[in-house]
Parts: sequence; C-alpha cells; structure tokens
Amino acid sequence: MEYPYGQEPGAPIRSGIPEHGRIPKYYAAKVEIAALLDELGEGEALPTERELALRFEVSRETLRQALRELVLEGRLRRMGRGTVVAGPKLAQPLSLASYTEGVRAQGRRPGRHLVGLDRFACPPALAGDLGLQVGDPVWHLERVLLADDERVGLESTYVAVGRVPALDTDFAPDSSFYAYLHERLGIGFGDADERLETVLATPREALLIGTPGALPMLLIHRLSRDTHGHPLERVRSLYRGDRFSFTTHLGTPPG
Repeated sequence: MEYPYGQEPGAPIRSGIPEHGRIPKYYAAKVEIAALLDELGEGEALPTERELALRFEVSRETLRQALRELVLEGRLRRMGRGTVVAGPKLAQPLSLASYTEGVRAQGRRPGRHLVGLDRFACPPALAGDLGLQVGDPVWHLERVLLADDERVGLESTYVAVGRVPALDTDFAPDSSFYAYLHERLGIGFGDADERLETVLATPREALLIGTPGALPMLLIHRLSRDTHGHPLERVRSLYRGDRFSFTTHLGTPPG
C-alpha cells in the first residue's frame, strides 16, 4: 500500500525532510544507519566509524552526530569500545501496577539494587503529602531499577514509619514494595496522582544508573493512597529515556 511521502502511519512525516528539501548531512546518514540497524538485529555490532563514514560518504564528525542521536533515541547502545543494536524499549504502563509486573509482562527479569534505607524526621514539604505531622518518622527507600541486570532507573520511595514499622528488618530490598504491602501488611492501593516530565540526571543519578549526564530521562512523581483514601507513599522514579516508553488507556469521559 502507498502512503503519503512513502511513510507508514506513525512515522515522522517525510522522514523529517523539511519542505525546502535540504537535508542535513548528519540526518541523511542517520536515516541510512537506522535502516542498517533493522537489517542487523538486536545485539549485533555496528561497523566501525571509519567503515560507516566511507560507506555513507560523510565525515567522521558528521557520522558521530548521527550516532549520538541514535544512542539518545535508544536505537544503539555502547558496549565497551564498540556500539551494538539496542533492543526495543520497555513499555511501562502508567497504572497502579508495580514496576515488577510491568517488566515481567514483557518477558524481562525485574530486579532492584538497594542504594539506601534511611529513617528521618518528616520535613514540612513531605508532611502534607503523607498526612503526617512535621517531625513524624519517615522511611526513605532508594533503589536502582534493573531489567535483566541492566540498570534502567532509580526509584525513591517515602513512606511513614507508622505504616511500615519493620521495613528495615522485614522487607527484602530487591523485591516488590507493592507486593510486600499487600501480602505482608494487607495494605491495598486505591488510587494515585502522577506527573511525568523529562529531565537530565544529576551527576549522582547518572553515576548510579550508569548513563551519560546528557541522556534525557523520564521522571515520574507519584502520590499514592490506600483503599480508604489515606496517603500512603510519595515516589520519585527516574527512568532512562533511551530504554523506556510509557503507555496508558484512555476512555470516554462521562457526559
């Protein structure tokens, strides 16, 4: 079937070619390399920069600009001194399902690496969100998110000590916090408010996740409530923009 400009539905119109028809050299090389990636398949090594520059008749610097964009978009990933074709992004649902459930649904193995579990007095900025008094004890649980042992994100969870008093002794840090609340404490999730934005990681975050500081990240702020409508947790989740996309289902609004 013929599509306008030869582009299938959902693809960038005219492959990003401006109406004046002048295509930047780096972009033309990027399009050619993207087609090559489809031929190679996931995990295959990309030819050297010298080979690609000769093949597409561009300078090494022009080629590097094309490769940088493909890395940022998640089409390529660095491995040692080489570059390989990346797999598809993880499509995480925007729902009350846990990270564990979302990753497992795509045939990947979820995991978490504990960065720290701290107990501190609740500050004013957090008290209202968690329905606490200033000074009440609060847990901060920080973990690196893994998918098949690949570091893909960083998650900070704030929860009242009164809701989970034995978190430091009764919880396995590499397991699902939602499963712990439900199965061990009988706490169910009712609803949540979320806000999604794009950011750059701080130097500390980039080091923990193992990414360049210039890599765009997807940041989700979540405030969850239990089935009785009481505040339960505040979560800050940072995901690699080259490894994640998010999905949601939209229904018809009432009325």
